[in-house]
Amino acid sequence: MTYYVYKVINSTGVEAQEQTIKRVRLRLVTNMHTDAGDDFSESCRSTEHFVLVHGAGHGAWCWFRLLRLLQDSGHRVSAVDLAGAAGSLVDPNHVRSFDDYNAPLLDLMASLPAGDKVILVGHSAGGLSVVHAMHLFGDRIKQAIFIAATMLQFGYQTEQDIKDGVPDLSEHGDVYDLTFGLGADHPPTAVALRKEFQRIILYQQSPQEDSALASILLRPWPMALSTARFTGDDGGFESVIDRVRRVYIKTANDRMVQPEQQEAMIRRWPPSKVMVMDTDHSPFFSAPELLFNLILKSL
Repeated sequence: MTYYVYKVINSTGVEAQEQTIKRVRLRLVTNMHTDAGDDFSESCRSTEHFVLVHGAGHGAWCWFRLLRLLQDSGHRVSAVDLAGAAGSLVDPNHVRSFDDYNAPLLDLMASLPAGDKVILVGHSAGGLSVVHAMHLFGDRIKQAIFIAATMLQFGYQTEQDIKDGVPDLSEHGDVYDLTFGLGADHPPTAVALRKEFQRIILYQQSPQEDSALASILLRPWPMALSTARFTGDDGGFESVIDRVRRVYIKTANDRMVQPEQQEAMIRRWPPSKVMVMDTDHSPFFSAPELLFNLILKSL
């Protein structure tokens, strides 16, 4: 499959990294929580609203290329920083539950105008956050798009079900740094992918300047993320979830959530449509224009 790489700048080396970081920081300030419809009259605004949800260790910053493409084409779009992300004011070591971790997304969903039809886009572990939002706001969600994402179906509680969504990086050796925010005699509170493995595992097809930017902005993610479980105690969880149309975008060259893991999740909870990209784990960097086109094609 052919894919396209959209580059911010053409220069290389340290100067390129500095320019990229400055541009992204400017965009973080001006774009991440704005609507493309701000310049349109109320009567001309679409009711569709894209909400972009990052994966573990990332933040709203990782969507800057896709966000601009969506905005420039006239779409309304928001990107959220989950608790502990680079744009969050929360220390990841202080996040004690998945509910706390996902609270920024739920707060954003609750704040959107009642008429908005939300298109949730979740990457990697952001799929867990998307499923959580589907449960609570299912009637307002037009579609959920999972990009190389953990797609954990209602009621899945067995060890194998959970394992399907957990990256197996054992072939790379010891890739994680653990933080013991409560002391060495307590379980770890946060985890991070070591810098020397970040490009190898997450960004092997991405532009060098993007992976350099990511190495600066990536943060440890709360261990609470691994506590996400979805049950049907209220009796309506499954029916609400299944009313939302789901699309899965596979990343064929993924070293984080490997293709066979993605296939296992797709088989267990078949989405309405499956699309494939010949990219690494991070197509928002390695093929943003193709990702943009696939998202629009999926609607």
